Amino acid sequence: MRSSSDEPAPSSLSCDILVAGAGAAGLSVALGLAKSGFSVICAGLTQTRPNGRTVALFEGSLRFYRALDLWGALQVHSAPLKEIRIIDATGARLPINSIAFASSEIGLPAFGENIENGVLVERLAAIAADTPNLALHESLLRDVTFHSDHVAAETGRGLRIKAKLIVAADGRGSPARHKAGIGARSWPYPQTAFTAFLAHERPHRSVSTEYHTRFGPCTLVPLPPQNDHPHRSSLVWLMNAEQAKRRATLADEALACEIKEQIAHSLGQLTLEQPRGFFPMSGMRVSRLTGHRIALIGEAAHVFPPLAAQGLNLSLRDSASLIECLEDARADGRDIGVSEVLAGYARARRSDIALRTDGVDVLNRSLLSDLLPVDFLRGVGLAAFSAIGPLRRAIMREGVLPHGPLPRLMRLPSDRPTLLRAAS
Repeated sequence: MRSSSDEPAPSSLSCDILVAGAGAAGLSVALGLAKSGFSVICAGLTQTRPNGRTVALFEGSLRFYRALDLWGALQVHSAPLKEIRIIDATGARLPINSIAFASSEIGLPAFGENIENGVLVERLAAIAADTPNLALHESLLRDVTFHSDHVAAETGRGLRIKAKLIVAADGRGSPARHKAGIGARSWPYPQTAFTAFLAHERPHRSVSTEYHTRFGPCTLVPLPPQNDHPHRSSLVWLMNAEQAKRRATLADEALACEIKEQIAHSLGQLTLEQPRGFFPMSGMRVSRLTGHRIALIGEAAHVFPPLAAQGLNLSLRDSASLIECLEDARADGRDIGVSEVLAGYARARRSDIALRTDGVDVLNRSLLSDLLPVDFLRGVGLAAFSAIGPLRRAIMREGVLPHGPLPRLMRLPSDRPTLLRAAS
């Protein structure tokens, strides 16, 4: 579906699947669908400008990218996460011991890999531009209309697109979801996330560290070396709006001093790389994941704060499950856009999305509360997690690979009898 740049652009195109959104989730599902043999158009704006944000890709996500032969182009830009530490810095009246756990405890060389969000999108877009069956259009959708046998859309540049199905990966405000009449409920948190890349004196040793504060976690995640900086990490620091407003005005040196104080000078001297970002926190859930000729993935389907690095990992499980659902429908000769087919995708994703959304919400609110019973329960939970081996390993596995049947693209190669089905 790639067209030569010296040919006049067509005013209308047809495809099997239109993907709305060209962020990491949209590009990933578009690549997976195209490699599965569907004709795909991906319409959206690829935002590759650095903003201090990274993505920790856990084992299931790495399997997804490896199955699609994408990980080789991404791995050189990532850093492994071999250990995770949680340090209580809430000042709780009941002491809560710090805990650490290693990927080797569950038989993995690393829990996952951390990569800059802008780099991930840039590399995926470059691969997509050279992938058969896939056309990228750098334009937002202006209108979407649903018909009995197809969906029709028009981009801001006047391109008309006809497809059997639209996959909404166009973010929490999703115009495609709105056009389909799918409701969403959102709620704010009294927090703002400060994100930045840090160069520091001491090595991170592939350890991700979470300092739990009364305003939310302050998390350091390893990054690969760059230029003259052998030791680098990404920072996600949740704080209240007043703190964020004040810190946004600080010079880099003064802000670096506050970061060092928060992380107990654990990395030695540090400097901030540019740019840095401040993002208000919110949550969102939708009334349903599918409708007639539409399926929602990523932040068009679920939003929660960046705790436990679940966001894109959940989105990629959406993608893998949807690809499997559509492959199976095609193999059975069924219309991939009808509600009855897409209901299988919704059933497969419902419990996983609910578990992550509710779990992150409970954990986040428990940190914000200074009530003694809440601190007690949180302390007991962390103590049990640290001391009870089977529980500890079960929770670690659930964090990187959810229990229950995995979609084909997230299984080990030996467990994938039919990985990708070409169009018949």
